[in-house]
Amino acid sequence: MEFSSCVHGENIVKRYKNFELNVPVLDIPKGFATALIGENGAGKTTLLDILAGIRLDYSGSLKFFEKYNDADRETNPVVKNLIGYEGTGNYYLPAWTVKQGREIQKLLFDSFDETKYREICSRLAIPDDDGKKISDLSDGNNMKLKLAGVFSRKTELLILDEPASPLDPLMRDKLCDMIREYLLLDEGNKSVLFSTHNIADMEAVTDYAIIVENGTVVESGFTEELKEKYIVVKGEKKAEEAAAKVLYTISSNNYGFEGMALADRLNELAGLDVVTEPPTLSQICVAVMKRNSKLYTGNIL
Repeated sequence: MEFSSCVHGENIVKRYKNFELNVPVLDIPKGFATALIGENGAGKTTLLDILAGIRLDYSGSLKFFEKYNDADRETNPVVKNLIGYEGTGNYYLPAWTVKQGREIQKLLFDSFDETKYREICSRLAIPDDDGKKISDLSDGNNMKLKLAGVFSRKTELLILDEPASPLDPLMRDKLCDMIREYLLLDEGNKSVLFSTHNIADMEAVTDYAIIVENGTVVESGFTEELKEKYIVVKGEKKAEEAAAKVLYTISSNNYGFEGMALADRLNELAGLDVVTEPPTLSQICVAVMKRNSKLYTGNIL
């Protein structure tokens, strides 16, 4: 499926002492919700920080909205205002109160809508206490406050780092609704990029997936295309040895096995006593991560 990119990156490299992020090509589809998926330590936050301009010590080139580069992002207020960012860690200074957090956003962003912000805070049941320190809020309410901030601005791209992680199941469902509502605001001109290491809760809102392992992109594509590329295969123990030669990943027990195969290799399983079923995005992500992970995936105990 062809698409326009709200972000295009080439040869993005950031080196640490024991880790390297190295992404030869990156495209974030315009008008869709894109999930950046990977294990802890795979490089998701580093990549998002580079895209948002939080980290500037990298090599490579970035293009935003098909006309601005990463230098424009740092010098042109228009570009800064078009990008909404929610990050992990000390997003707000620990001593700030709820009121100060709101006032700072009014100063920093021309398009910050205080009325909309207060409405979102109310609808998300964030405690109405201007004098309360943000650092004293629960992790869930702290995240809801961050989300209220970015959703209250007139942006074209939201970059959200693990937004669902501290949220309860009901709020995760609400976050999916908020992302969908945001994408519908401007006839395909708004885009969302969010990271997660657990796609199951966010699968319903994911249009496009980028899977990162060991600092590089190992798989990407629209959700429906990925579900056509891979297929789940199950069988009894007697067919395991033969099937294992074809399967992309496999796990087994005393009674049988289950694995993931590339759909275009399914004919190689002909004659074996196996059943197939369409995969979920979560199953695909686990299989791809398992295939590319440095984590030992065999028996441990």
